[in-house]
Formats: sequence, C-alpha cells, structure tokens
Amino acid sequence: MFGLSVLDIIVVIAYFLVIVWVGVRASLKIKGEADYFLGGRKFGKLTSTFASFGQATSADGPAGVATTTFNNGASGVWSALLMLFVTPLFWITSPWLRRLRIITMGDFFRERYGSKRMAGVYALIAAVGMMGLLSVGYMAVSKTAIAMTAKSEAELTHQEASELAQFKELQALQSLNFDELDAEQKEKLELLRSEAPRGLHSHLNEQIVIWSICILVILYTALGGLEAAFYTDMLQGVFIILLSVLLIPFAWMEVNTVYGGEGAMNALRHIHSKLPESFFEIFGSPLVLDFTWYYIATVALVSGLSVVVQPNQLVTAGAAKDEWTARVGFVSGTFMKRIVTILWGVFALAAALLYKDSLSNPDYVWGHATKDLLGGFQLGLVGLMIASMMAALMSTADCLMITVSGLFVRCIYTPLFPNKSESQRVWVGRISGGVFLIGAALVTTQFDNILQVLKFVWEFFVIFAATFWLGLKWRRANRIGAWWSIGTTFALFYFIPVLLPLVNDDMRANSYLAKQTTSQTIERVYTAKEHDVADGLGSRVDLNEEAVKVGDKIVKTYALPSRSIFWSKGIQYTEDGAPYGRGYLYLEMLLLDFIGVDLESNPYALNETIRLLVRLFTPFLILVFVSLISLRDNEKMLDCFFTKMRTPVVGSENEGVVASGGTQVSLLFPNSDWEIYKWRKVDAVGVLAACGMIFVIIGFFYLMINLGR
Repeated sequence: MFGLSVLDIIVVIAYFLVIVWVGVRASLKIKGEADYFLGGRKFGKLTSTFASFGQATSADGPAGVATTTFNNGASGVWSALLMLFVTPLFWITSPWLRRLRIITMGDFFRERYGSKRMAGVYALIAAVGMMGLLSVGYMAVSKTAIAMTAKSEAELTHQEASELAQFKELQALQSLNFDELDAEQKEKLELLRSEAPRGLHSHLNEQIVIWSICILVILYTALGGLEAAFYTDMLQGVFIILLSVLLIPFAWMEVNTVYGGEGAMNALRHIHSKLPESFFEIFGSPLVLDFTWYYIATVALVSGLSVVVQPNQLVTAGAAKDEWTARVGFVSGTFMKRIVTILWGVFALAAALLYKDSLSNPDYVWGHATKDLLGGFQLGLVGLMIASMMAALMSTADCLMITVSGLFVRCIYTPLFPNKSESQRVWVGRISGGVFLIGAALVTTQFDNILQVLKFVWEFFVIFAATFWLGLKWRRANRIGAWWSIGTTFALFYFIPVLLPLVNDDMRANSYLAKQTTSQTIERVYTAKEHDVADGLGSRVDLNEEAVKVGDKIVKTYALPSRSIFWSKGIQYTEDGAPYGRGYLYLEMLLLDFIGVDLESNPYALNETIRLLVRLFTPFLILVFVSLISLRDNEKMLDCFFTKMRTPVVGSENEGVVASGGTQVSLLFPNSDWEIYKWRKVDAVGVLAACGMIFVIIGFFYLMINLGR
C-alpha cells in the first residue's frame, strides 16, 4: 500500500500498539494532579535523561538537518546545533527549576509576583508558543511520509508536471556560477526563487498523516499522563538513536556501489572528492551566509535566555526526584541530542552525493533516501524508520501535551472553578491536552518550511524572559514592571504585527514595505574537484586560459539573494509582478528604517541579528525602568519565595518546605536586592565539564566531516 511492504505496515502497527498499551498501564496508577502532570516527582537519572533527550529531539531534527546539509553542506548542521553553546547554562538552571517546587511554570508568576492573572496570561501565550514548537515535528513527519509515497513522473497531472519542470529549471540556474548568468537568467532565477515551485507530489495526503499522529498521541498520553510520556520516551529514545545511525552504513554502501570500491573509508573518499569543497566548511561556508558567527552567537544568546522560560523545561526538571537528578538528566539528554545531530549531517553528505542530480526537492531527502536505501531489502526497515520518525515526534508531543494541559488546569481552570475535585481537574487536563495537539496541527499549515517555525520558537519566549530571570535574581522586580514588560513586548512584536495586515490587507502590497536587502556577491578560492570540472564551475586564480583541471586553484562566485526586511515570511510576487508581503510585520525594523538605519545595504544575517537583539533587550529595559519608578512588591511574599529558592531539594523530606527560617545557600551580595548565589564545587565542576563537552562535540563534528579527506 502506497509503496510500503506488508512487513513495513506490521512493524508500524506493532509499535503503535505497544505505545498505547503503555498509556493504558500508566493510567491505572494516577491518583491526583501530581501523578498526572509530574509523575509523582519520582523519576531517576536514566528516565530523566531520556525524557530530556526525547523532548529536545523531535522529527524535525533528522529531516531538518538532512535538508539544510543536503543544500548547504556541513555548515547546515548549525540549524539544529545552535543551542550547543548554552548547554552549560542548564547545569545551573535545572536545579533552580526543581527548587521552585511547582507543577507548572505558570505557578512561578503566581508565587513570585502574586498574580493569578499573570499566570493565566502566561498559560495562554505559552500554549501558542508550544503549538509552534510541536508544529515543526508535524511538518517534518508529513514531508518524510510524502517523500516515501512520491508519484512517478508518469503519474503526474499536467499542472504537477509543469510545476516540476519549473523546479528543475530553478535547480539548474542555482547550480551555475552566478557571474556567468545573463540578465534574463538572473531575472528568471529571482522569479523562480520567489515562486518556490514544488518538486515532489505524492499519493498520500499530508493532512491525513498529521491528524493520524495527533490522534495517536492523544490516545496514549491523555490516558497515562507524564508517567506514560516518560516511559515511552525511554523506548522512543532508543528508536531515535537507531534512526540516527541506520541510514549511514546503507548510504555508504550505495556510494561504493555507484562509484566503485568497498568499505567506509572508500565511501568517504568518494564523498570528499566528488562534492564541492565548500560542502565541508563547518564555519563560514558561503552556502549558508545567513549563519554568520555573529548570528549564531545571537541566536544562542536569545534562545539560551528564553528557552528556560518555556513551560516544558519545568516539566523535565520538576519531575526529577531531586536537584542532582534534574541536573544530570537534563544536561546529559541535551548533549545526547547534540551528538546525534552530527550523525544526521554525516548521512546527509552521502545523500547529497547520491541524490544531488535526481532528487527534485531537498526537503524530502530523508524520506526519499529511506525508501531508496532500505525499501529493496523487504525486511520491514522502512516501517522501522517510519516508527522511528513517529517516535521522535511523539516523544516531544507527549511532554508538550502534558505541559500545556497542566498550565490550563492550574492557571485558568482551577482559579475559575476552585471547588472542582482533583479527579475532575485531571480529566480537564486530558481534554485540554487533546485540544492543544489539534491546535498544533492547525498551526502547521501557517508556515512554509521548518526553518521559519524554528525562528519563531527561538525568539517567541523573550516575552517572558525578563520577568523570569529578573524575577529569580532581582527582588526589586515587581508586578507592575512585569505586566508592562510582558504586555509591551507581546503587543509590539506579535499582536500588533499580526493584527495590522489582517485589518488592512493593502499593507501587504505597499511598495515601501516591500523593501529588500540588496543582492550581493562574494568570491571564494577553492581547489577544483571533479564536480567543479565536470560542471564548469569557477575560473582559474592565475587567470590562465587553460581549461580547469582537478587540483587547480579556482575562484567561485556566490550570490546572496535579496531578502525581505519587514515581513516574516518574505515577499511573494503576484501574476502581474507586484510584490506582496507574507507573514507578519517586523515593527522594530520599521522603526530602525524610519530613523535612518540603512537596512537595505546590510547582509540579511546582520538585519536578523539586530532584530533579535532588539527583541531580547526590550523586555529587560522596560521591566527595570518601570520597577524602579513604582512601589516594591509585598516583602513577606518576596521572603517566602526567595527563602524557598535558597533551600535545595535533596529528597522528599523537604518537598513541602515552609518558606521561613534559615537558608542553606550563600548569597554573593548579601543585604542587597540581588539573589546571586555563591557557586559551590558541584556548580563549578559541572559547568567546566559541560564546557569541555562542547569542545569534544565540536571535535567530533570536525572528525566526522573530515574523515576520508
């Protein structure tokens, strides 16, 4: 059916039955909210590690990294490796999250700022952000399934065949040296880039795939709560790791079949000799000029400060039995994700060699390779890959579903209906979790590609970053300042930018708002390889008129396409050639342009860096300013909160600690408004070890990319 063997279908069905069985078993143990939303806070290091790994690793990981690496070489791995540099921060923040002793992140705003309304606002806004995060996985799985069930060219309709021809023309133009294109070809290239024709059409309906996954996750997670989610995460973690290594040896064998020889090293030598040299540049590749060093650093800073505020971070750390478990589990699981990310990139380099001339759309490389490399064995391996992709998505979906349902019950439903029983609140959690999954499926349709959604998620939670960080570390931060910070940031960066084009659609056709960065070209010097010689790419550095040979030094020219300055999804052109803005407006960029900043001359990466920094610092500045000119919050409430935060969780004996009396941690600045703790040996050693792991992982990255050179 749809190109799958009977054994493939059996493997998928068997996997689904096991997952649902785990959910039913776990449902029998649920006695209250803590059991459903945090699994009774009883999970040890192994379970916490796989829970952290599972929620950090969704289906967008392998599919997204494969796509960006297929297009851009090894540097494309950074699309999923940006958070590597902030991982040591989690060694410090994980025990803080556990020490809060709360069930949801919304409870933080109620306890720290004394505002149930603020907790409710957080719950509503955070649910939207989590829908965006989950929609990335929905998109990745659906694209992989579509690739596994692709139509042949003979099966295409007339319209589909025409669109495929446009895609092939776009590919051909992009493969040529930009300087060698004539004016008509350059104009055609820009037009095709804006139209973005599809290169693959499938027998399978993408919506059916998304809704099938949605229903399955509702079945097992709504029944069993966080315990079912965490235990299935352990199983699914094994599947994800299997997924990460399964395709690599098969891809290497296929490389040897096509180009001759045998063995892994021989395959790697083929990959290095036949792909362009730029494919093996980890930093500064001209193929991903958007990922400059300053953009990577900015994204790491923004995501590092905002990811801690995501509600799912509290669930993983809060369900651990103590602070040490929270630390070890969270950081270990996160580093596991970084390692498998590199393996996805290693596979994609082999796929780039195998399919660069035959695959019409790189978004489908993972699914296409699965069917091509594994389908011929008829051993159920394609079914195993489908189950692995589902595992990657569901390990994230189950945790996010529990997280959002907990937020709704604790921060919205219970304040409105305080007299309802605990069992009723659990059922409301199940229903609200199901609504969340359905909402995430709907959000999936609002974005064109995975990278757009990732950018949205990276920066969305800056709305609450200031209230969280200053709320934990600065006693002077007050409720009024927090409200101004949250409200102003949300209004300026999300609500108004989305609302304006909705009430005035003419804005999208406004010529001023259609401004784009100026197209620029850069030159790089490389050693000519077989691919360069065969395709006639590049000119000799020494200006000798002889034909380029393998080993000669050549100059290659790369063009940065023009990119929209003010619209989140870029500019599309209508049939009559008029520009049309897509997505929502960047008001901060409009303000900068209005005051005279020359955004058109900037590289797109610089504009994105400026925009992210504005979004990051604005809520902090507002919170500090308003807090300083307004009255302090109730000191008794603050003493209660900060005494609890100074009392580490070492076991169940102080789980319900009363915030009074002495404390067990020392302050760096006693008798001040700053709650900065002195580092203990475990803090310093852990951070240093995590920093060491960063160097180890980057070294592993270099090693894997350069094997066979």
